[in-house]
Amino acid sequence: MPRFSAGIVSLVLAYMLSQFYRAFLAVLSPVLQDQVSATPGDLALASGLWFIAFAAMQIPVGAALDRHGPRRTVAWLLALGGGGGAAVFAMAGAPWHLHVAMTLLGIGCSPALMGPYYIFAREYPPAAFGTLAGVLVGFGSLGNILGASPLVWVIQAAGWRTTLWGLAALTLLAGALVLATVRDPARLGQDHPQGSIGQILRLRALWFILPLFAVNYAVTAAIRGLWAAPWLEQVHGADATQIGRVTLAMGLAMVAGSFAVGPAARLLGSPRRATMVFSGVMIAILSVMWTQPALPLGMVTLVLVILGFFGSAYPLLMAHGRSFLPPHLVGRGVTFLNMFSIGGVGIMQFASRPVYAAAEGAYPPAQAFAMLWLFFLVPLVVGFLLYFLTPEARHD
Repeated sequence: MPRFSAGIVSLVLAYMLSQFYRAFLAVLSPVLQDQVSATPGDLALASGLWFIAFAAMQIPVGAALDRHGPRRTVAWLLALGGGGGAAVFAMAGAPWHLHVAMTLLGIGCSPALMGPYYIFAREYPPAAFGTLAGVLVGFGSLGNILGASPLVWVIQAAGWRTTLWGLAALTLLAGALVLATVRDPARLGQDHPQGSIGQILRLRALWFILPLFAVNYAVTAAIRGLWAAPWLEQVHGADATQIGRVTLAMGLAMVAGSFAVGPAARLLGSPRRATMVFSGVMIAILSVMWTQPALPLGMVTLVLVILGFFGSAYPLLMAHGRSFLPPHLVGRGVTFLNMFSIGGVGIMQFASRPVYAAAEGAYPPAQAFAMLWLFFLVPLVVGFLLYFLTPEARHD
C-alpha cells in the first residue's frame, strides 16, 4: 500500500473530526438538557441538521474539488464551518444555538472525506482505491470512538464549554495543517470537458449502485447511534455500563471492518463481490435480529459486532462507483455518491423514529424492536438485489 504523505495525514485528522462531530452529541445530551434546556427532540433535530447540511453540501463540494482542488476546499470549510460551529456550540444558551452550531459543523465537515478520496482517485492506481479508502475510514472512525467515553472524561475534567472551545481551536489547527501540507493533484488540461451532475446521472453503471449506497451505511449508523442502547436497555435489561461496552465493541468492529475491506476485495477478486458478501452477511444478521429480538445479551453483543464489521462496505461501494467516473467527473462523482450515503443516514434516522413509535404503541418491547429491524431489513434487501444488476468495476 502506498505511504500516506503529510498532506494525507492532515486530511485523516480532518476526517477524524468529522466522525467525532457526528457522534459527540449523545454524550453531551444530559448536560445540554440541564444547562441549555434542550429537549430530546431538540437534540434529535440538531443531529439531523448535521446530516442534512452535510448531504446538501456534497454537490457544491464536488464542484469545488474539481475547480479549486482539495487543499483549499477542505481547509477553508473545515476552519470556517467546523471551527465556527464549535465556537457557536461553546457559547450556546438556547436550543436554537445548537441547531445553528450543528448545521455549521455539518457544512465544515462536508469535504473531510471527499478531499482525500479525490486525491486517491486522481493520483493512485484504481486497484488501490478500495484499500486506501478503507484505511482512511478506519483511522477516521477512531474519531467516533473518541466521541464516546474519552469525551466524557474530558468534560468531567474541564467542563463542556471549555471542551468545546478546545475543539474549536483543534478544528482551526486541522484546517491550517491541511492548507499547509496538502498538495492538489495537477489540473486537468483544456481537452477535458467541464463536468456536470447531468453527466453523472447518464452513467448507467451507477444507477443500481445508488440504492445500496443509500441504505448500507444508514443501517449500521442508525442502529449504533440511535437504537442499540434502547434495545439493550428495554429488551435485555442492560445497564449503562453494559450498554457502553456493547456499543463500544460494535464501534470497534466497524473500525476493523473498514480496515478489512481492501484485503476482502483482493481475496474475492473485486469490490463488487466483496460488497455482495458484506451486504449478504448484514441481511442475515438483521434477519436474526428481526426473528429473534430477545436473544441473550451475550448473543446480542455478538450479533451487533458482526453487523458492525460487515456493515463497513462503504469504501467498497465507493471504489466500485469511482471506477466508472472519468477524470473530469471525479470530484462531482464521489461527492454525489457520498450524498446518497449520508442522505440515506439522515432519512433512515428520521423515518425510524415514527416507525418505532407506532410499533411501541402496538407491541411489547421485543416485538416493537423486531418491527424496527424489519424496517431496516427491507430496503437493504431491495438495494442488495438491485446491486446484482451492476457491472464489475472498470479498470483504467
